[in-house]
Amino acid sequence: MNALLPMLCWMIVAGGMMLCARAGGEEPPRQGEFPVAAYGAKADGVTDDTAAIQKAIDAAAKLGGIVTLPAGKFLVAGNLTVPAGVTVRGVNARPLYIEPQTGTILLATAGRDNEDAPPLFKLNAGAVEGITIFYPDQKPTDIHPYPWTFQCVGGDDTIQDVTLINSYNGIRTGPQGNVRHLIRNVFGTVLRRGIFVDYCGDIGRIENVQFHCHYWSSPAFGGAWDPIYQYMYAHLEAFIFGRTDWEYVLNTFVFPTNIGYHFIKTEAGACNGQFSGIGSDASEHCVVVDEIQPMGLLITNGQFVSFSVAKADQTEPNPVEIVVNEKCGGSVRLTNCAFWGDAKHIAVLKGQSFVSFDNCFISGWGRADEKAAAIDAQAGRLQVLGCSFVGERPAVRIGAGVKHAIVSGNNGDRGVTIINEAADRTLLRDNEPAL
Repeated sequence: MNALLPMLCWMIVAGGMMLCARAGGEEPPRQGEFPVAAYGAKADGVTDDTAAIQKAIDAAAKLGGIVTLPAGKFLVAGNLTVPAGVTVRGVNARPLYIEPQTGTILLATAGRDNEDAPPLFKLNAGAVEGITIFYPDQKPTDIHPYPWTFQCVGGDDTIQDVTLINSYNGIRTGPQGNVRHLIRNVFGTVLRRGIFVDYCGDIGRIENVQFHCHYWSSPAFGGAWDPIYQYMYAHLEAFIFGRTDWEYVLNTFVFPTNIGYHFIKTEAGACNGQFSGIGSDASEHCVVVDEIQPMGLLITNGQFVSFSVAKADQTEPNPVEIVVNEKCGGSVRLTNCAFWGDAKHIAVLKGQSFVSFDNCFISGWGRADEKAAAIDAQAGRLQVLGCSFVGERPAVRIGAGVKHAIVSGNNGDRGVTIINEAADRTLLRDNEPAL
């Protein structure tokens, strides 16, 4: 090629297009990359880029590939579908701090006041990475419902290195059957639901996820701390689990929330799984178990904090860290967990389930009720082994409806007070005498 020519061209396969780069300019895209600018995306925050981004996705879907979005603001007034073999990738190598507005930012506007509208992204064995998502029409003092930001169906959907500034509903799997989702390195503010897993027939993974009112507190995104804190405490269910076999959850956290981790039964079924290094702070309820699969939940190294926060609707808060409800019949095992805050009870156990607390640190319960026990067992079977209680009120109440209980090897700053209403259906031994 003549060295004096002002333009050097590379022929690559990219949706049938010839892509050229001027000498000394940017490198051309590599084979298998589909830059959205080549399909008409403006990234000016004003032009609707939905159709252009979807064209790039559709081109990539023919053989599989990566749709690339540079730094900039992409107005998406519609919805995007990411099929098998396609990754939509922005420039953010990790979740980003709340200010200034940098990196790849999607401005989402569709679905206001309709939670059942199509999601912003529907993934069917696809992936989204390296972007920030902001709903510019949402206001801290005038919050409206929106549909899910992400919905995952099919197999091996991946969402990672994503910042959610103010999603009303964050990420869900199902209700169609799906397997092996990977949700990793997702930070942000979510207002009503954070992650809802359902109909996962093979191991799903959630890693390094943090939801916090902080992410919509900056003036850069029109945020404000106080109203968002109040709204999340009153309304947010951060992590919801319906049917999933197994679910592996590692290093997740929420502040504040109405329910941190909620286990329910859907039409598809209920959950079993392993949960390690999880936290729920400034919560009315940290963990609520309505129903689970018989093999149940393994919760290790959790930190759970409940506070009483005045609600805008004037309903009385009832802070309790762990609630196991009447229909629960599976196993709930808590090992090496810490509980503190301003709860009435650390745990209220109502179900016909097996529940154990092993090597846990328990403090901050009772509030104004001198008879309120940290662990209030009303039914089922209970084990409390090797735990430490810091507080003046009773450590454990074993109600008359409990089928069997073992409380052994526990201590406390004032000893361990046990209220036993189940008579000979209990084994109490080696506990530090109450002062």
